[in-house]
Amino acid sequence: MNEKKAWYVSGYLALLLSVVAIAGGVYLIIYEASKESVSPLFIVVGIILLLLASICLSSLMIVQPNEAKVVTFFGTYMGSVLESGLWMVLPLTSKTNISLKVRNFNSQTLKVNDAEGNPVEIGAVVVFKVMDTARASYDVDNYERFVEIQSETAVRHIAAQYPYDVFSEDAAVSLRGNADEVAAELNRELQIRLSVAGVKVLETRLTHLAYAQEIASAMLQRQQAIAIVSARSKIVEGAVGMVDMALRQLEENGIKLDDERRAAMVNNLMVAIVSDRAATPVINTGTLYG
Repeated sequence: MNEKKAWYVSGYLALLLSVVAIAGGVYLIIYEASKESVSPLFIVVGIILLLLASICLSSLMIVQPNEAKVVTFFGTYMGSVLESGLWMVLPLTSKTNISLKVRNFNSQTLKVNDAEGNPVEIGAVVVFKVMDTARASYDVDNYERFVEIQSETAVRHIAAQYPYDVFSEDAAVSLRGNADEVAAELNRELQIRLSVAGVKVLETRLTHLAYAQEIASAMLQRQQAIAIVSARSKIVEGAVGMVDMALRQLEENGIKLDDERRAAMVNNLMVAIVSDRAATPVINTGTLYG
């Protein structure tokens, strides 16, 4: 079911006609009842005027700014009124109010397993707006509850697709390191889920992300260990480059070293560069071969 425009006209004219009909009907009934010879015709006309007034009043509705009215006539969808004001629609219809304001839903903190099987706590905020009042009213039972359930389902599904964190440069997307990419993917998936309800997702953001309490301490130690290994590998890579550059510069300056002296120099440079403490020089008073 798709949204369509309902028939409606200004409600002020209908309101005026209703007031006039009520006044005329009341006057005829009271006037005839006060006479000695009552005319049934005028009584009937007065009752008819009151009935017409009540029917006209049933067709009046007020639409507030950033709201819409979904008009239903005996189970048939007649259309929606999106323009604010006092309007007259078909009489004897039901009018359901739908908010068109930008709204947000802040999910609860959910505990899920990430792509590596580690339990993590995650939460998100979803900013949405109703774009199709017909779908929001008739295609789902309660579109607000539908948004809540589908948002939490999408958050759980997205969290299970990525690891909490990675440390290698060529690794895939992670929840902690690529929050924008994860939020964009959550937005796309949630939009597909909520399109059936006529809801447009304007923005999604992760509001909470952490390891579950039972493994937080162990995962912190793991992160520290991985970070240390990663840093050490970078240091070793840089040290090898520095040693190679030093040897090439010595050769370019005409300083020739045999294999044993080259090995000793490489060993000393690597120890000095890679060590996590300041190197202490040792003066050799003898010879390398003595």
